[in-house]
Amino acid sequence: MAKPKKRYVCQQCGSVTSQWQGQCGDCGEWNSLVEEAGAVVTPFQAKHNLQSGGRAIVLSGLDSDVALPDRMATGIAELDRALGGGFVEGSATLIGGDPGIGKSTLLLQAAARLALAGKQVAYVSGEEAADQVRLRARRLGLGKAPVQLASATSVRDILTTFGDRGEAPDLLIIDSIQTMHSDLIEGAPGTVSQVRAASQELIRFAKERGTAVVLVGHVTKDGSIAGPRVLEHMVDTVLSFEGERSHQFRILRAVKNRFGGTDEIGVFAMAGEGLTEVANPSTLFLTDRAESVTGSVVFPALEGTRPVLVEVQALVVRLASGATPRRAVVGWDSGRLAMILAVLEARCGLSFSTCEVYLNIAGGYRVQDPAADLAVAAALISALAERPLPSDGIAFGEIALSGEVRPVAHAGLRMKEAAKLGFNRALGPAAQPADKSPMRLSGFATLKAFVDHLLARGG
Repeated sequence: MAKPKKRYVCQQCGSVTSQWQGQCGDCGEWNSLVEEAGAVVTPFQAKHNLQSGGRAIVLSGLDSDVALPDRMATGIAELDRALGGGFVEGSATLIGGDPGIGKSTLLLQAAARLALAGKQVAYVSGEEAADQVRLRARRLGLGKAPVQLASATSVRDILTTFGDRGEAPDLLIIDSIQTMHSDLIEGAPGTVSQVRAASQELIRFAKERGTAVVLVGHVTKDGSIAGPRVLEHMVDTVLSFEGERSHQFRILRAVKNRFGGTDEIGVFAMAGEGLTEVANPSTLFLTDRAESVTGSVVFPALEGTRPVLVEVQALVVRLASGATPRRAVVGWDSGRLAMILAVLEARCGLSFSTCEVYLNIAGGYRVQDPAADLAVAAALISALAERPLPSDGIAFGEIALSGEVRPVAHAGLRMKEAAKLGFNRALGPAAQPADKSPMRLSGFATLKAFVDHLLARGG
């Protein structure tokens, strides 16, 4: 019998090489290659014809009738919003986040609510003992919830347990997938092959038995989910739990959802009794605006179908000649800031070459919406000219390299949310389609016209 050949698998991208090397040739990660046992391929298997001997599959038309999937609403509105209405029967959901961000707390709260509603819920922890989970449940006031707890790391033991009972649970939570071990694959838990094999068995169980499976995933230092990238392709829904430990709020973001919309968010606040829902997240990211301050403007960001008002803060410090200016950004793309500064200098005649520029999104929020360009430009102009912007106004719009202010999507939703919180005027693109809104919109076709307006009126 042929001996199995050694192979080295990258723990980041899953690429396979026959020799160990310090850096992965595919993803460029250092010290990520781990030796794993390779399969033995016989000459018969290599030349085997796959066009016969199998079972013919049944094909159906695209217009065939299909029922909408049943959902299990958790009763936590922000979680259900991110999921698209609740957990889908027979689906696999992957949730990732930094250590201590609240993944286990949120899932334990959801499991308790579903169990109290009459659902069969099982919580399997590979990182904690069952008593530790019970103590956390008591601290959260959920000690009476009929959730079935277990501490196990063997996928075979987990699936055998539910197979012997004859009735699969409605919801199965695995915390975490990096601690699970499949005896069909050699290797330590957490390796690429083990994570892929364990996930495949659990997802197959979910599809066959109609159980909604939730997998908790570790994250790397750059915030991406640890393990092979194929794990995110295998599951139906990927949720990212974000937040800063210095702030009390947490954001649950849907990155992938086969049963709902993507980019939906749920906002939570960390409290003594666990994670509490934030019905109006705009109030979290706005500071007291009783007094006008230079370099501050409110931007209506859009996350999925939810507008969230955030405050953009800018600080411009003039330096002595010869000093190298610094650019620091928190909560926004630094490359986007460099582009806005270049457009302001080339198209509007404003000079930032001798100034240090600091940009911050208040509250630790991260903005990825391109409509924030005009709000950032307004904050920079206000800080440079030392003229405060009106405290009852908002700004939104995308800036092109030509200096054009381009229209953005869902302007009506943005202005409607701002009007709820007392804002009554908006600065935006001139080509923005008219929409019924109680706010007064001042439109600008070019960034130069916008600069002239702010400098002429002093905000």
